[in-house]
Amino acid sequence: MDFPCKLISNSEEETRQLALEFLKVLKSGDVVVLNGELGTGKTFFIKKITEALGIHNANSPTFTLVNEYQGKVRIYHFDFYRINKEAELHDIGLEDYLADTEAITFIEWGELFPDVLPQKRFEIKIEEIENEQRKFRFFKYE
Repeated sequence: MDFPCKLISNSEEETRQLALEFLKVLKSGDVVVLNGELGTGKTFFIKKITEALGIHNANSPTFTLVNEYQGKVRIYHFDFYRINKEAELHDIGLEDYLADTEAITFIEWGELFPDVLPQKRFEIKIEEIENEQRKFRFFKYE
């Protein structure tokens, strides 16, 4: 997968395949930020990656702020949607999670608090086109 790139998914199965293709470029220590409106498939995309890593109980951390999973690799899954101020992220130790070089960190709604995002990261922007069709735009920041 080259960056930046734009891909269209026409179904959940195609989105699953896209997630598996993206997983091939991920390694421990990576941070992946997913942005998109409600219902565009951010959590679905993450779940397909975690399933491939042996984690079958991943769900949205909307109310818990962060979920931790252990499969073939440790996963941290954040959701910034219900965060009111940046200080809340510091209070839960976001910097420590991001510094864990043994884990892959996923952040949904990262665009809400761009100042806390690491410079080195992947960003995925998901847009609903219609029904199950989605436009995925992938970026890599060094």
